[in-house]
Amino acid sequence: MCPPSSLTDLPSSGRTTQIDTLNVIPETRISQAAFSHASSLLAPSILNHSIRVYLYATTLAKHTDSAYISDTAKHDLLFTACLFHDIGTTSNYDGPFRFEIEGADAAVKHLSQYTVSEQEKHDVWTAIACHTSPQIAERIGELSRLVRLAVITDFGRKSDAWEVLEPLRERLESDFERGGIEKVLGDAVVEQAKQRPEKAPKVSWPGMLLKAAEAEPEWDGVNKAF
Repeated sequence: MCPPSSLTDLPSSGRTTQIDTLNVIPETRISQAAFSHASSLLAPSILNHSIRVYLYATTLAKHTDSAYISDTAKHDLLFTACLFHDIGTTSNYDGPFRFEIEGADAAVKHLSQYTVSEQEKHDVWTAIACHTSPQIAERIGELSRLVRLAVITDFGRKSDAWEVLEPLRERLESDFERGGIEKVLGDAVVEQAKQRPEKAPKVSWPGMLLKAAEAEPEWDGVNKAF
């Protein structure tokens, strides 16, 4: 199966099922293994978010005539970057570094099982490690840009890709429901940071989330710094 290039390639049913999800996973060893690993660890709402990010990024890659859609090997890199970009929030990858870095390291570990060049692994690492870094991720590399724009689109933030990607939102959120992703993701990052403050440097996105949580410990909604 070729990677989905538009919403016409997505399953037409409503709420997400395991079968629906598998219909959009590239049928390559790298991508199938990446999905198997990520889906066994990620919270359901974060997994759905990661799949939506992948589908946004795929659509943007097609729109820009990127090799990340036309080249199967490069598409594996795009898929891995999208599926692993929040895997650092899981207990399996709750190491001493920011969740973005832990996720980037996890992706490189995954890709190291296959014939993937050091430069390609570095591109995936950078895309994940920088995905919460505004203005840097958009310019540091093509893969980083695709992942960053897909991520912020899924959180309703406008960019120069908004007009291309925004029309997909209703359908994607029907097939892969949000499940309170903002609260689930924000809480996961904060809980890790409470246990290991070094995971939340003050100038980082995790640091902002932790600061907001500590300022209003009684607040039970979506983190106000999200």
